Amino acid sequence: MPHALTASRPSACPGLLRIVAARDGGICRIKLPGGELAAVQARAIADASTKYAHGVIELTNRGNLQLRGVRAGHEAGLSAALLRAGLGPVIAAGTAAEFAEPVESVESTESAASVEPAESGASFAANDAGTPNTAALSSADDVRNLMISPVAGRDPYALIDTAPLGAELLALLQSDARFAALSPKFALLLDGGERLARLDHPHDVWLAASNGEDGVRFVFGLAGCPGPAGVADVNAHGDANADTSADAAAPRDANANANGTGALAAVLPSHVPALVRAILHTFLDLAPADATRMRDLLALQSADALLQHAQRYVDFPLARDASLSHWQRPHAADAARRLGAHAQRHAGLWHVGGQPPLGRLDAATLRALAMLAQRHGNGRLHATPWQSVLLPEIPTRAVPAVLARLIALGLACDPAEPIAHVIACAGSSGCAKGLADTKSDALQLAAQLPAGIDVHLSGCPRSCAAAHCAPYTLLASAPGRYDLYQRDGGPGFGRRVANQQTIDEAAALLARLARSNPNA
Repeated sequence: MPHALTASRPSACPGLLRIVAARDGGICRIKLPGGELAAVQARAIADASTKYAHGVIELTNRGNLQLRGVRAGHEAGLSAALLRAGLGPVIAAGTAAEFAEPVESVESTESAASVEPAESGASFAANDAGTPNTAALSSADDVRNLMISPVAGRDPYALIDTAPLGAELLALLQSDARFAALSPKFALLLDGGERLARLDHPHDVWLAASNGEDGVRFVFGLAGCPGPAGVADVNAHGDANADTSADAAAPRDANANANGTGALAAVLPSHVPALVRAILHTFLDLAPADATRMRDLLALQSADALLQHAQRYVDFPLARDASLSHWQRPHAADAARRLGAHAQRHAGLWHVGGQPPLGRLDAATLRALAMLAQRHGNGRLHATPWQSVLLPEIPTRAVPAVLARLIALGLACDPAEPIAHVIACAGSSGCAKGLADTKSDALQLAAQLPAGIDVHLSGCPRSCAAAHCAPYTLLASAPGRYDLYQRDGGPGFGRRVANQQTIDEAAALLARLARSNPNA
């Protein structure tokens, strides 16, 4: 059997141990399992962001966090502090070792002793001298690319609780040393049928719960999104792991086709880990060195050939199921449910969410959110793939107080607020490739937008802030000037409708376009 890929791929993607340089300093990305973060870990991130960086904390479009402005010479200290807080990968290889120093804290009311064992017991490979194996840690960190709903196990519309299965898949990804050869952008989606679910990001492997005659099964496909074959609504410029990227990242492939295979077959929930393992090994067996994503391999091999190869890894059938060729998710997702208060599946409990402007928090706000989660919820926060924050397990009596506090902290809690419909990359203030200060321009634009218009501001064609195609995109052409694109189903950002617009001009034009085509 061929084994085309065995070595780790070089990457310019930020990670917990790979701090990538940008115009405003280093970028450190913290991958959160299921987007979940304990309050004590949130405080550790806030402390580290001020001690080792500039205190800028970003929510990403894959439900992760990243710290910007990491100061030169402080990279190792930052990574060590985050690992001690239990924010790194958990891998079982060789002798386990842990950073023994106490968690260093700046303005923190929590000590390392207050971390529960499940949160502080991150283990990792060590070399013969007993010191942490940074390469093994970095590789294990890279593969933690699994997206589930931020309300998995709580959404009353879900067909199945994907949280336990998600944890099993994360353990699988980190436990097989061969998976270190996967690109840090190689990503999986596990959809439990929740109403609050991000389905427009293309993934290398996706699995979606579906009701059948014999109970819940997981339909799966490759290089796309759950839905009918070939109609995934994605941005060809985007990327399935497009957390806000550093300016050292490689340019996007403008010709990438993210429609993928559509639904191929369905398996029992108990077969999902074995299926994922088989698909990943199949990719590594067959993909040449320059094929980093599943779409690259599908350009060389048919989906049926991949299933036939994967069959040798499992003892259940993997042939294509023709009856699923027009499979659709049972009901549509509703991104508006990330904001405000919504009832959970258990009576008397709610999840409450808010969106910081353009997905950015400062350390003080993150500490305040941690305190709010401990005071009124279960002591945990969830970062969502819409760059928002969600607090689960809020009793009915506490919902008004939590909403009021989120609003006082500057978070948008009403889906009608224009700032909740605007996304922007780091722009020229943080990225050498950015042609305009997109963050400042986006705030100016939001102040003039009517409700309900979704707009993406991008400082360059790489589209780092969006993995999907927004209805409208402002692509910077010069400082304070943008070309306006409208999505039309074609490649890239869509149809260019205006050149060299100022923010004021773009706002007026967007309002006119929205009035003339309210369904755009």
